[in-house]
Amino acid sequence: MTDYAPSQENIGVVLTFITPGIIQLLMDNRHITAEAASILLYNSRLYKLLEKEKTKLWHLSYPILYDMLEEELITGEITFPEEQ
Repeated sequence: MTDYAPSQENIGVVLTFITPGIIQLLMDNRHITAEAASILLYNSRLYKLLEKEKTKLWHLSYPILYDMLEEELITGEITFPEEQ
């Protein structure tokens, strides 16, 4: 069995499935608008890392990515989950 890794070009497609969940969690938990949540996400260091295929962040669930983003927003740091 071959491990699947999307090409850099396909990361954008993957992000279209991941980002709405993160934005919704930001809206729900921070009580902010979709626009404000989008700005927080798209201006984050996490999002810049998520856009890069080599980081492999695309395989994480949006709740885990949300937690990582919250950590960045609160502390300025990002803790990467350990591989299982």
